Amino acid sequence: MISNVLEPEIVLAKEGSPSLFKNKPTILKGFQMRVLHTLMRLHLVLIAMKCYRNPAKWIGSLVYLIRLRRRFLGDFKLKKVARVNGKYHMGIYIPAWFSKGFEYFVMNELKSYKPISRPSYRFNNVFLAITSKCPLQCEHCYEWERLNQREHDNTDRLKTIIDELSAKGTCQIHFTGGEPLVKTEIILDLMRTAPKDIDYWITTSGYSLDESKAKKLKAAGIKGIVISLDHFEAEEHNRFRNHPVAFYWAIEAVKNTISNNMIAALSVCVTKEFIIESNLMSYMIMAEKLGVSFVQFIEPKPIGHFKGKAVELDAEDMKVLEQFHLKMNFSNSYLSVPIIGYHEQYQRRQRCLSAGNRSIYLDMQGNLHACPFCQKKRGNILDSNFDNQLDTMTRLGCEAVSC
Repeated sequence: MISNVLEPEIVLAKEGSPSLFKNKPTILKGFQMRVLHTLMRLHLVLIAMKCYRNPAKWIGSLVYLIRLRRRFLGDFKLKKVARVNGKYHMGIYIPAWFSKGFEYFVMNELKSYKPISRPSYRFNNVFLAITSKCPLQCEHCYEWERLNQREHDNTDRLKTIIDELSAKGTCQIHFTGGEPLVKTEIILDLMRTAPKDIDYWITTSGYSLDESKAKKLKAAGIKGIVISLDHFEAEEHNRFRNHPVAFYWAIEAVKNTISNNMIAALSVCVTKEFIIESNLMSYMIMAEKLGVSFVQFIEPKPIGHFKGKAVELDAEDMKVLEQFHLKMNFSNSYLSVPIIGYHEQYQRRQRCLSAGNRSIYLDMQGNLHACPFCQKKRGNILDSNFDNQLDTMTRLGCEAVSC
């Protein structure tokens, strides 16, 4: 538990509701974590044995993967992992340990070590917008200039896009928008025919995610839900989202996601005004109380609704976030709190993971973008020359925003 700090008052959607912590996930640490980590490394060797005949490459591949993780996360030992519905997860964008998806995820990384002959996936994850509709008016919305456009039934096209992604291979598909939950019936329709070997997630403000809707999404096969919650105080979050009940629905969404055995994660846009130690700590206290497995830090970018505004973080802001992220994830004092993902830090350490390197963003028409923050179309997944378009984008990288 986080201790020695003043706990903020958390206004829960239904204060005292006994279902708030139903099926609450567990953060494993200590001896359990060490045993699990050892088994995971053995699994990595088994995966390497499927990829290479030379025993020297089995050990070499394990060393390569360990060094790769350290290049992204720093020279720290893993201290915790989230257990949800009997599966073990170390991050939002990594399939569960010991799963088939995790095996393909590892194979994708091993291709950078030595060529492998086994089939592997083209992507680790894909962000797929299914609507431009949204009832909120968020300060940082990257889709601001494309919100609430007139739409026609696009379900068949989206099904074709998912089939194309499955053929190329991806570990995950994240449904985005707009607000994807205003099109819940479309999500349910897509999931009826969606390939079962892909993990499906939803990135949402939480708007309208009641118990009934969460139950349907779980039954349809949704693996996890990333809920945007940008402050631990209801008034501040509602102001940032320009909606009077945005906080209510974010909390409801967390509760209903967890109670239906889906992975719950929070995503916070860490603005310059928010980045002080006390705010960050209060946010993590809230996250721990809510029972989420992960918290995602997203840096503000001067696009969409933030276009033309001085919102980018400076070096000191980044330093505060990076040190806090490391403390929460690797200090023995915070082993029970949710695991933080801070992808801009990983990109600064290594390189951008989008632009086709490991991930892409597709809008609802299937148009190809380097990532959700890059507004330049690079092709379309339904074009016959998509592979060439993808290769060109990967070579050029992310032009619109420095990732």
